[in-house]
Amino acid sequence: MSANSPSPQIVALPGNEPLTHALAEQLDAEQLSLEHRRFPDGESYLRLHGDPRGRRVVVVATLDRPDDKIPPLLFAADLLRDLGARQIGLVVPYLPYMRQDQRFKPGEALTSRSFARWLSAHFDWLVTVDPHLHRYASLDEIYSLKSTVVPAAPVLADWIVREIEQPVLIGPDAESEQWVRAVAETQDLPWRVLSKQRHGDRDVSMELPDMAGLENHHPVLLDDILSSGATVAEAARHLTAAGLARPTVVVVHGLFGDRARELLRHAGVKRVVCTNSVMAPESDIGLSAQLAPAIKAHLQA
Repeated sequence: MSANSPSPQIVALPGNEPLTHALAEQLDAEQLSLEHRRFPDGESYLRLHGDPRGRRVVVVATLDRPDDKIPPLLFAADLLRDLGARQIGLVVPYLPYMRQDQRFKPGEALTSRSFARWLSAHFDWLVTVDPHLHRYASLDEIYSLKSTVVPAAPVLADWIVREIEQPVLIGPDAESEQWVRAVAETQDLPWRVLSKQRHGDRDVSMELPDMAGLENHHPVLLDDILSSGATVAEAARHLTAAGLARPTVVVVHGLFGDRARELLRHAGVKRVVCTNSVMAPESDIGLSAQLAPAIKAHLQA
């Protein structure tokens, strides 16, 4: 984006207005209003208030509970393209459909690849926060558009050292180790990871690691996603049973499915905090300052 180029435009899908407003200020972007409602039969109606002709447009849409949000998102991208947008980027702080990354049973849909094809066909670039990469080494394995992954570790670490005295970071399972290590190394914090066996969506068993020398530290259960809450709740019960303080839970993406909050409260969790990648009452850690530089890099490419 040259000095003579017009400023970028930014559009919020419904529910993303606070983050979009914060990003607009940091990007010096013009905010466009997207009107979205449903016809009586449930179909989407969209209308853009503003002119995107020849402009670079940023769409902000976190996609928790994605099935109701995907059609309006793709319609919005097509609408912007039809109205002459020069470039369309997507800021999707929570990127869904990453869990089904292989066929665990014959005939299963590889939804991670299907979803990647949809977004790649509609957008020129994508910025997200800590996608749940497990069997994929990077988003480039399934996404053909340009993408940037923004790590949440620095802001999580800053919040922990500011709010919690003498913390020790605890990962509830082996998959959480990459996030726990990244946050711990940012502020040189002690950390441990529990071992876990999953017997069902809500049935897990765990083994506590050696906590010698850390008995007086405040445990911080850390993970990338909190959905059912079963894994974190079981970890919290193990920690308190071992005589440690009631843990604080810190996660990147707080999805809070079903009875997650009730489950965590009954497990003895002291507090739950997450980023604003998904809007929830617990979203106390803002991400706009981390997202803005990544967005600017794509706008200037």
